[in-house]
Amino acid sequence: MAQPARVRVERLRESGSATTLELFFDLVFVFALTQITALMADEPTGRGLLKGTLLILVVWWCWVGYSWLSNLVKADEGVTRLTMLVAMAAMFLLALAIPEAFDDIDGGLWGPTVFAFSYLVLRLAHVLLFWVISKDDPVLRRQVGRFAPTMVGGTVLLLLAGNTSGDAQLLLWLAAVVADYGGTLAIGARGWRLNSARHFAERHGLMVIIALGESIVAIGVGVTHLAISWPIVVAATLGLAVSASLWWAYFDTAAILGEQALASAKGDHRVSMARTAFTYLHLPMMVGIVMLALGMKKVLTYVGDTGHHALSDPLYGAPLWALFGGVALYLLAHVGFAWRCFRAFKTYRFGLAVVLLALVPAVANLPALATLGVLSALLITLNVVESVVFRTARDEARHSDHEHH
Repeated sequence: MAQPARVRVERLRESGSATTLELFFDLVFVFALTQITALMADEPTGRGLLKGTLLILVVWWCWVGYSWLSNLVKADEGVTRLTMLVAMAAMFLLALAIPEAFDDIDGGLWGPTVFAFSYLVLRLAHVLLFWVISKDDPVLRRQVGRFAPTMVGGTVLLLLAGNTSGDAQLLLWLAAVVADYGGTLAIGARGWRLNSARHFAERHGLMVIIALGESIVAIGVGVTHLAISWPIVVAATLGLAVSASLWWAYFDTAAILGEQALASAKGDHRVSMARTAFTYLHLPMMVGIVMLALGMKKVLTYVGDTGHHALSDPLYGAPLWALFGGVALYLLAHVGFAWRCFRAFKTYRFGLAVVLLALVPAVANLPALATLGVLSALLITLNVVESVVFRTARDEARHSDHEHH
């Protein structure tokens, strides 16, 4: 009797790196981030920031699931390629539905349901392929079986949220997030697999780049239809300096040392580190960058909007908290990342995060452009100070990475 044909997948090796299909998939993710920033810009209140944060939590969870999946099997080979393309289509539809994720726009399909259904397709494709590739690994298959109910719970709660409104809707969204994140945390790291530290660290580093790229887009979108002027030149330069400073903070040494620590870890310890330092602690980095993008978008709006004057009108309220609080959250996530990976406490980054939060009431009285200037100056100072104080360790980390590769 003929044996049934096996579904073809190709395992990823320790030396594996990100594929072009994964980068293609990530482009849809950045569109989702752009949609979230626009949604918060249309509702620049505390409630609007909460909605944006919930959306980031849901979208991020979709992305990290595929980062774990593509670390086991090559994304552009066999059935994995088809699964990634299906997931990409679902992510694109989810991103398109983001403006209607909470409140439907009259006409057409019911937006919240389209969002929840797209989320279901994303998660279902992920779990099904995980189930297929775990056929010869009973420990992994058992873990996937325990993981599946969290997907079902999160999806059902989002579907219910799509048919409610107000505080009840937000509570259902929060419950969906708790079901996903809390359920995964509860089943533990034991049983999951991580084939390549290099691939996993690279994928998350690329997401940081993509998110920072979205913050640069936010700088330019608001003023592209205006004649170039000195306020626009200054605001754009300061905004780029802020984004570049966040890039420096991550990629100068943190990303290198994080990858090295992950590569040195073995077995369940490696999986636990990957889950905490990358899956969970890169989330506040993403939230922080998107909040920063919102704040910079508002500053650039002040520059080009005839109803505001960037040289005199202050940035205040939710956009100001998003600008300074987003960067503070990004830096605090770095503190947690460094501690989890290589047991180093980033004193200067922790201190600057506290200073940024404490400065919010004071800079609320400054012109919007000056507020952005203060933020830029503080971040540049942080990178300069760390480069000088930790010069020897920095050189060793960067040179040893070159030798490693």
